[in-house]
Amino acid sequence: MKHLAQPGGRRRRHQAGLFTVAAGSALAISAVLAGGGAPAQAAPRVPAVHYSFRTLNNANDPTFNQLLGINDSGIIAGYFGSGAQGHPNKGYTLLPGYHQSDYRNQNYPHSKQTQVTGLNNEGIEVGFFSTMNTKSGNNNNFGYYFDGRHFHKVDFPTSNPASPPVDQLLGVNDQGIAVGFYIDAKGNSHGYLYNTRTHRYSTENPHVTGETSVTPTGINDDNSVTGFFVNGKGETHGFLLRSKSPHLFVLDVPGSDSTTPFGVNKAGEVVGVYTVGSKNFGFTWTRFGGYHTVKDPGGPDQTFVNGINSAGDLVGFYVGGNGNTNGFRAKP
Repeated sequence: MKHLAQPGGRRRRHQAGLFTVAAGSALAISAVLAGGGAPAQAAPRVPAVHYSFRTLNNANDPTFNQLLGINDSGIIAGYFGSGAQGHPNKGYTLLPGYHQSDYRNQNYPHSKQTQVTGLNNEGIEVGFFSTMNTKSGNNNNFGYYFDGRHFHKVDFPTSNPASPPVDQLLGVNDQGIAVGFYIDAKGNSHGYLYNTRTHRYSTENPHVTGETSVTPTGINDDNSVTGFFVNGKGETHGFLLRSKSPHLFVLDVPGSDSTTPFGVNKAGEVVGVYTVGSKNFGFTWTRFGGYHTVKDPGGPDQTFVNGINSAGDLVGFYVGGNGNTNGFRAKP
């Protein structure tokens, strides 16, 4: 989570990134506008999973790391650096073993900033980069994918881009279908799918129609899409759009001020973040298990879950008592 980047973060990743996401985006979901999305409630409730947490920080900048995706081999996507001027985002992948020697730099050629936001089991990585690292944090963004040998720029062909332009890829499945968004000149975000094999863009999932303020954030091998939308009241609600049904689940953690999913695995388990006041908590959700809160012991009131693999391993980050942003992996 994937959180859309702030000047230093992705998928509205609270506190970081190349750009602050606008309050709306995307692949439009008509069912949301029509009130046709079914609230995602759990029945029967399944006992919560307990996790063992491990902090994982690249020693190149131990004060700021965010982990954004994990595949079934345990390879992790992330970056270090807050994105502030002079402290640019620098992307990496982290190999199992999870020692400093297992970090592999992944930065788009000639870029000033890069975030690796997701990866699949077939060697494809996705993310976004910037050629800027300004004091204001108002930086250009361009999506990309990496096929193991070459980087490929992904920039949705819009006639009215924002200035500077903003385009990000946030996740990719094993079929090479990536999900992302761009922002137009009015500050509105628009989601799209990109096929890394055919190099074709699509603004319509087979079961996504209409147009509204929606940001897609993740995609699984069934082409089910997670994301969030902002309604006319400025309220943020999460969703899972299942491709097989099709069925739209509106995801609102009970008692939360906002709910933002960032990823979904093959089993349909969704992960993300919900906010209560100034506190942020990770969560998992399944159709029959409902919602469960995830808190890293190092930052129980500021935990963000961004990615999940088929085994249920989670990655994300937490903000500790010293103010540092730390990556973590949580194993069930």
